[in-house]
Amino acid sequence: MGLYETFFTRRSVRKYTSTPLSTEVLSEVRSVLDGAEQISGQTASFEILEAVKVKDAATPHAPYYIIARSEQTDTAYANVGFVLEKVDLFLQSKGLGSCWLGMAKPTDVPDDYTVMMAFGYTEIPVRGSESEFNRIALDDISNEDNAVARAARLAPSAVNSQPWKLSFEPGKVVIGYFGRGLLKLILRKKMAKIDVGIISRFVTLALENEGKTVTEVNTDADGKDLRVTVLYN
Repeated sequence: MGLYETFFTRRSVRKYTSTPLSTEVLSEVRSVLDGAEQISGQTASFEILEAVKVKDAATPHAPYYIIARSEQTDTAYANVGFVLEKVDLFLQSKGLGSCWLGMAKPTDVPDDYTVMMAFGYTEIPVRGSESEFNRIALDDISNEDNAVARAARLAPSAVNSQPWKLSFEPGKVVIGYFGRGLLKLILRKKMAKIDVGIISRFVTLALENEGKTVTEVNTDADGKDLRVTVLYN
């Protein structure tokens, strides 16, 4: 299954088996991490850890975790979401389970620690159809109803907050942060900004599925608003 097709079956997995991954599979995950495009001007680093190096309080308990490290800024958070979501989709396209973890931490927490992703083998089935997704109506998140917006609408977010707005313009899509209700206050500092990066990855992959060539992905923030702009031709 390709990354785009995984949009329609992906689910956050919170129960894993203890079956270890082969060296070949872990190497493949590492290759995707290293090869994933980062947003222009951003540089994040990622490490794959086994469960023994993650605090016992981390839930769900998984055999492996990806640790993201970056600057502690809104634009850097968006970049982490953009990179790790490609890995998230890759893992699930290969029949593995994965889940974003906003509260879990490694045993030794670096100053630039940002977020973590659990992954491993699971017996939890993927979604069978789009009807299993609980998402905000398309016209509440996008100024257009098109194939890219419909696909990107399925992107995951912290507590399903969906803190984004899509604006389609000639040759570009602008993804803006848009907090909703109490979640705007709870998540505004980090997780919601990571979420904006997550849906930006969905947008780029959906554009490519439509035959477009993505030429640049950039981001800017002014302390209040965050935007990711995807340019294409």
